[in-house]
Amino acid sequence: MEGGATRPTRFLEAPRSPAVRYAEAVAIALPTDPMTASPPAPLPPGITVLERGWLSANNVVCIGPEGAAVVDTGYCTHSEQTVTLVQGLLGAQPLQRIFNTHLHSDHCGGNAALQAAWPGATTHIPPGQMALVEQWDASALSYTPTGQDCPRFRADAPLQPGTTVPLAGLAWEVHAAPGHDPHSVVLFEPASATLISADALWENGFGVVFPEIEGTAAFDEVAATLDVIERLAPRTVIPGHGPVFTDAPRALATARKRLEGFVRSPGKHALYAAKVLLKYKLLELQHTTVPALQQWADGTPYFGLLHQAHFADQPKAQWLHSLVADLERSGAAVRQGEALHNA
Repeated sequence: MEGGATRPTRFLEAPRSPAVRYAEAVAIALPTDPMTASPPAPLPPGITVLERGWLSANNVVCIGPEGAAVVDTGYCTHSEQTVTLVQGLLGAQPLQRIFNTHLHSDHCGGNAALQAAWPGATTHIPPGQMALVEQWDASALSYTPTGQDCPRFRADAPLQPGTTVPLAGLAWEVHAAPGHDPHSVVLFEPASATLISADALWENGFGVVFPEIEGTAAFDEVAATLDVIERLAPRTVIPGHGPVFTDAPRALATARKRLEGFVRSPGKHALYAAKVLLKYKLLELQHTTVPALQQWADGTPYFGLLHQAHFADQPKAQWLHSLVADLERSGAAVRQGEALHNA
């Protein structure tokens, strides 16, 4: 995970009428990564990508004859922004459906706010977690173990692999994509060869393999999901984080090389996961102190699991200080005495 400068949300959309142009949008500053220069990627008509920062996953707004929908809703601290951005695109048209590729907090943290803004919208989540959402098991849903927040929301129907869903007037295939999360799915539109890949594939990698933190082997599932994406042969990829891109073969090669490194050295993945969790919390807080971060880490189960499995030769406090030092060296954080700032 990379952090960085403040910039507005970036809009990427297919031509449609009336077009919602970036210059007409409300420029809401987000704590996120620097804007990268990349040519616009082709998208099917009716699809608008709101490229958010690393704290909030990208939102994909879809408008077609079946109504308006949004795929993934960002983190809860950005939920007011998410509602404003979606409202700006929809105008008087209601939001009818919410889809989540998976239920990590950065992909569904805006669900509750969108449900409040559009009470008639139905919410569709991957199967296997319907009961957990109904009972609201924050531990099984990963919010307690990651030390992250997610307001309780309602789930109405499963997003079942092997089926299709209509988005922007097109039939999108639902494919299982376990690895990063055992319940994750990706959405693929064959005519345009557009893939909503969530965290299964980014332009330069993929998301933390969370089952591995819990001691469940999942690197093979990551590899299998990359194989699924390769067979789909997308021409345009809308990732969960970062810009839309068109060179899927290069991204797949990068992801496989990264995965090979993790398979050879699971400790490398554990270190990556620990720094991601720490940086993500810093993105949320923006400013904190090292003792406060230590207290948060001590109360976050995934940190305990990572430390016990891979770094038990170091005292916890010493390990955390080494992680903070790594973030400083990479330019992802700035430390001033005990104060720590997102960078």
